[in-house]
Amino acid sequence: MSGIFHLKRSGTQYMFNLKSSGNGEVVLTSERYTTKQNAEAGIASVKANAPYDARYQKLTASNGSPYFTLTATNGQVIGVSESYSSTTARDNGITWVKTHAPSAPTVDLT
Repeated sequence: MSGIFHLKRSGTQYMFNLKSSGNGEVVLTSERYTTKQNAEAGIASVKANAPYDARYQKLTASNGSPYFTLTATNGQVIGVSESYSSTTARDNGITWVKTHAPSAPTVDLT
């Protein structure tokens, strides 16, 4: 099971999802970007920052569900995870992103 980035339009803007190619589940979602070029730069930033523990913030949603964010070196959030059922599942999600994001290909769905 590996990862794949899906670059797509969202209204007049662009975004991407990092998905598991095994089950198609979205593991990480980007913000919306005003240009396709900026969204592609966001994907490059995820690939560059994914291997580093310090780039992950382990958080809890208002409903108690664990999730994480991935940040760039400047502290800007470049991806938000799905909500997980447990902290163990969230930590496994982080490990998965660290392993698969750096080499994941991009499929342009724009």
